Amino acid sequence: MSGSRMMRAIRVSEFGAPSVLRLCSDVPVPQPGHRQVLIHVRACGVNPVETYIRSGSYARKPTLPYTPGSDVAGVVDAVGEGVTAVKAGDRVFTTATESGGYAEYAVVADDCVHKLPDALDFTQGAAIGIPYFTAYRALVHKAHAKAGETVLIHGASGGVGVAACQLSRALGLRVLGTVGTPEGMKLALSNGAHFAFSHREEGYTDKIMEATEGRGVDLIVEMLSNVNLSKDLQLLAYGGRVTVVGSRGSIEINPRDTMAKESSIIGVALFFSTPEEKKECAALLFSGMEAGWLRPVVGPQYPLEKAAQAHHDIIESPGAAGKIVLTM
Repeated sequence: MSGSRMMRAIRVSEFGAPSVLRLCSDVPVPQPGHRQVLIHVRACGVNPVETYIRSGSYARKPTLPYTPGSDVAGVVDAVGEGVTAVKAGDRVFTTATESGGYAEYAVVADDCVHKLPDALDFTQGAAIGIPYFTAYRALVHKAHAKAGETVLIHGASGGVGVAACQLSRALGLRVLGTVGTPEGMKLALSNGAHFAFSHREEGYTDKIMEATEGRGVDLIVEMLSNVNLSKDLQLLAYGGRVTVVGSRGSIEINPRDTMAKESSIIGVALFFSTPEEKKECAALLFSGMEAGWLRPVVGPQYPLEKAAQAHHDIIESPGAAGKIVLTM
């Protein structure tokens, strides 16, 4: 059926700078195997982890050449045998792909494909996968957040940050966020944060403590641990938890800070989610889409051929404003 079809896709043949992301226009369209789905991709989210993998600095390296990307949204083109949850023509989004998402078509395992409600467009669908599943894993599965607790979300205007704000608000938490730009401040406050603070301001951590009346925060969702972790430990209330979602290097901390509050530092890696955890998360997110509180905020959009620019910008931009998405 699709054996002779060709598609455009980004291919990486060597690890390195963003320039190793090469657009090829003669890549064969992959075929869905047993319990796999072939999706005609309309948009694909760009995540920081994809830049670490591309540079060769990530713990797990794909076999070269490869196509990056896990969070696609589009329309089901065909299904392999054993697939019952979706059919050709369905609008869907994914949390992982087999063949790579920076492409016009992608093959995906059927348990990573979810229906996209009509209320959300394809760019929003491409902004759900890693950000929302990561935010849920950090808040619920790792930090065991409870309604009434106070959460601090660092980088509250980025992909995971906006997801964490919306989720935290829906779970009944008091939500504080840090951002890098005035635009980010507006974004955090309009997506669930009760208070937002500029991390570029001198003494912003004092303001966070003031907002908690000196008690500190119960949990922190940390996107840039190599900058903030030491300060985070001092911002925690007794029994507080820091969930490490992102880090771009090392940092020195004083372990005594954890003793003073009996606090915990917890790593978060979506890779280890069990099928049960994924199902639970998908169920909650779907109810959020139906209820209307799950509204992905799409930031800069780039055509597929500008993937290298997107990789540069997601790391180098002064402050995030929603999710970076590639469009096909």
